[in-house]
Amino acid sequence: MHGSRMLAESSALQCCVELAIPATLPPMSAVSPMHISSRIASMSESATLAVGAKVAASRAKGRDVIAFAMGEPDFDTPANIKAAAIAALERGMTKYAPTAGEKSAREAIAEKFSRENGIATKFDQVTITAGAKHGIYMALQAIIEPGRGDEVLLPTPAWVSYKPLIELAGAKCVEIPGAVGNGFRITRPQLQSAVNAKTVGIVWNSPSNPCGIAYPAPEVREICEELARHERITILSDEIYEKLIYPEIAPGLTHFSPGSLPALAHRTITINGLSKSYAMTGWRVGYLTAPSAMAKELIKLQGQMTNSIPSFFYPAIVEALTASAAGVEVMRARFAVRAKLIHEALTSVAGVRSVAPNAAFYAFPDVSSHFHKTSPSGARITSAQSFADALLEEVHVAVVPGEDFGGCAHGNIRLSFACSEESITNGVARIRDWVAQLR
Repeated sequence: MHGSRMLAESSALQCCVELAIPATLPPMSAVSPMHISSRIASMSESATLAVGAKVAASRAKGRDVIAFAMGEPDFDTPANIKAAAIAALERGMTKYAPTAGEKSAREAIAEKFSRENGIATKFDQVTITAGAKHGIYMALQAIIEPGRGDEVLLPTPAWVSYKPLIELAGAKCVEIPGAVGNGFRITRPQLQSAVNAKTVGIVWNSPSNPCGIAYPAPEVREICEELARHERITILSDEIYEKLIYPEIAPGLTHFSPGSLPALAHRTITINGLSKSYAMTGWRVGYLTAPSAMAKELIKLQGQMTNSIPSFFYPAIVEALTASAAGVEVMRARFAVRAKLIHEALTSVAGVRSVAPNAAFYAFPDVSSHFHKTSPSGARITSAQSFADALLEEVHVAVVPGEDFGGCAHGNIRLSFACSEESITNGVARIRDWVAQLR
C-alpha cells in the first residue's frame, strides 16, 4: 500500500514537470532578447573610461605605457583627511545618515560656498552626492521636462558626460563651440545666437575639462549678464576644478562663481566636490547648493536614488574644507609647474597647435594637421581616434581622442598632466618622435 502511494506521487510529480517544461527547448537564437531602453542603447561609452580600459589591457601585456588618459591626481589624499575618516569609522560611525548628509558636513559646505564663492548658502540648501557627476545628473533631471522639446546649452569642448546626461534627461544638447584662437572660450554673441524659446538651461564649466582653461572673471560676468536677460534659463555651474587655477601662467586669473551674482542666485545650481583638488577621486564625494525650493526637490530625488554617501566620510569632508588648505596648495603649485612643462613640450611637436593650460590638469592640442598620414607601422591616421589608437599601439602613449568632447573637438586629443614630470617629459618625447615619422 505504501509502495503504491509512492508510485502515484512520483507519477503525479512527473506529470507536473512535463507540463511545466517542454520536452524540447527552443534554440537560443529563437529566444527574444531582453528589451533595452532606447535612451540607454543610444548612449555611448565614456571615452575617458574606455581609454583607461585600453591602458589596463596594454599594461597587462607587459607594455611600458605612459598614460595621459585619466583625470585623476597622482597624489594621495592628505593624511589628515584620511585620519578623520578612520577615526569616525573606529568610533562606530557606520549607520545610515540623512539623505543630504550629516548637518556638520553640510554646514561646512555652506560656509565654504558663502566665504569662498560669494554664494549666500544655508546648510539646508546643500546636499552631498555620490561624486559631482551624480549632482549634475540630478540637476538635469530636475530642470528638464521630457517630451516638451527642452534644450540645454553646452559650451564646447566639454567633458564627455555632459551631453549624454542632458540627452538622458530628455533634452536636446545645443553646443556652443569655443575656438582654439580664443582659448576655447565662447563669446557673448555666440551665447545670444544659441538662446531660443526652448532653452531651459546651460551647463557651465570653468575651469574646464578637457580644455585646461579658466575663463577670466570679467568674461564670466559678461556671459552672466546675458544669461540674466533670460529668466527661464537655469545655470548648472560645475566648479569641480575651482582650486586648480594657475596665476603663475595667467597673471591675475581668479575663479568666479555665477551663483554669486544676485541676478542669477535664484536660478543657479552650483556643483562641486573633493575629487580633484583634494585628491579624493575614489571617495566619490560631491556636493551642490541650490535655491531652497530646488534643493528640496533634489534631495527628494536623491532619496529615491542613492540616499547618503558612507556616514564615516562626513568628518573627512569637514576636515578637508576647514583644515586642508595647505595640502591643496602644495598640489596646486605642483600642477602649475606641470602645466608649463607640458605646454612647452607640446610646442616642440611638429604640426601641433596647443593652448597654454592655465587651470585644471589638461592640455588639449589640435593634431588635425597629421590626418591623412600613415604611421610608422602602417596605420592610416584619419581622425583623433585613429591618431590615439596608433599612438597607444605603436609607442605606448595613451591620450583621449577629442570626438566625444564636442563637434568642434574632432581634431584634438586630451592629455592629463596629473602625472609625474618625468612621465610628461618622456611621454611627449615619444609623441614628438612618432609624429616625426608620419608620412
